[in-house]
Amino acid sequence: MKIHFLGAAQSVTGSRHFIEASDTRLLLDCGLYQERSLRERNWQPFLIEPDTLDAVLLSHAHIDHCGLLPKLAREGFKGPIYCTPATADIARIMLLDSAHIQEEDAAYKKRRHEREGRKGPYPEIPLYTVEEAERCIDQFSPVEYGEALTVGNGVEAVFHNAGHVLGSSIIDIRMKEYGEERRLLFSGDLGRAGQPILHDPTVFDEADYVLIESTYGDRLHEDSDTISGELAEVINSTVEAGGNIVIPSFALERSQHLMYYLNKLLLSRRIPRLKVFIDSPMAVRITEVFEKHPDLYDEDLTALMRQGKSPFDFLGLTMVKSVEDSKEINYIRGSVIIIAGSGMCTGGRIKHHLANNISRAESTILFVGYQATATLGRHIVDGAKEVRVLGKHYPVRARIVQINGFSAHADRDELLSWISGLKKPPRQIFVVHGEADTTEAFAHFMREKTGWDVSVANYREEVTLN
Repeated sequence: MKIHFLGAAQSVTGSRHFIEASDTRLLLDCGLYQERSLRERNWQPFLIEPDTLDAVLLSHAHIDHCGLLPKLAREGFKGPIYCTPATADIARIMLLDSAHIQEEDAAYKKRRHEREGRKGPYPEIPLYTVEEAERCIDQFSPVEYGEALTVGNGVEAVFHNAGHVLGSSIIDIRMKEYGEERRLLFSGDLGRAGQPILHDPTVFDEADYVLIESTYGDRLHEDSDTISGELAEVINSTVEAGGNIVIPSFALERSQHLMYYLNKLLLSRRIPRLKVFIDSPMAVRITEVFEKHPDLYDEDLTALMRQGKSPFDFLGLTMVKSVEDSKEINYIRGSVIIIAGSGMCTGGRIKHHLANNISRAESTILFVGYQATATLGRHIVDGAKEVRVLGKHYPVRARIVQINGFSAHADRDELLSWISGLKKPPRQIFVVHGEADTTEAFAHFMREKTGWDVSVANYREEVTLN
């Protein structure tokens, strides 16, 4: 049995791990690289032959985990893509949006290069097209949590709740070879216990090998119990100043969490009744998927829904779909809350709202998610005095606030708590999905706390699982 680390190895995106067991060949995730320095890997040939794969096991629908599936299918993969029903529903939205962006970017790049008389570092063709994404989506094969799935000769997989985003999974793989069984756990992106909307991550008592994410493996989150108070303070102080609250937000999970907290604050009258705009067509569509899967809600949200107090449909909430309606927000007098994508300000409608608010001292730009290195969001959070938005330079005069308790990723101690559920030491733990310094720090932390065999996965490394 072998595992090849083909992505998200000392990097946060591009999740991709190849497993060989007996005569079965599986790919765990097939994600897009999003770090600027690693994007060229998206264009490179796959390090395995796609047509030799038996199946893909997809942990969840974030684009850094599923975003290269259309390219994999175009280049020869014909097998099933197993995931939960909610992941399949959301991945369809994410992949079609990604394909549309790929087509738009390629067309824009071609026009710009023709105008400037030069060639760029990437091809002037899309990484994949909408048509290719649609064909790939046909290969999705939904599997319920807890359902044992035979994925090859002597290989079985079970999807368990990861508590990260709707439908996210920890993938439990059991492999029989030469009369022996080995059990491998792939954490995917691990969520946090006690968070709203979703159930807590599943805990396991045994495994031979573990692939564990480490996005926040070198730090601790702020207590999520303070979110309501911090959010109320930002909103109330900005309303008093006469500005807008502009929130760059990921369409999947973070936007829904914001709606949940805003609804609770409004119900308890801790904030004034304001217009709240979800200005992200993708977030609107994903929210519709949330409403389609009430069986995945935790007890608190289930109780709210039974009382007719849905966080996805409260007074003052507007789901913005058209570009024209998005532009109209700029002409509203008085304070409003604008939740728009993308979460790191790398594209989407948030850029237009930044252009209209970042130089207004009375407004607040509120960050509620991770800001990767070299993104516009990271520049703003790090204290930039001036930023370039939509080709123009703007002085940063707005109040900049970051609330970290929203994170859907487990932090260092939460990751340790999850893996400490194992009643005996696994043969080996591999740390993946984290920046280089973070993975090393987390591996060292786990070795100190547990005494177990913990190593950091390296890109293109091949390990034999004895």
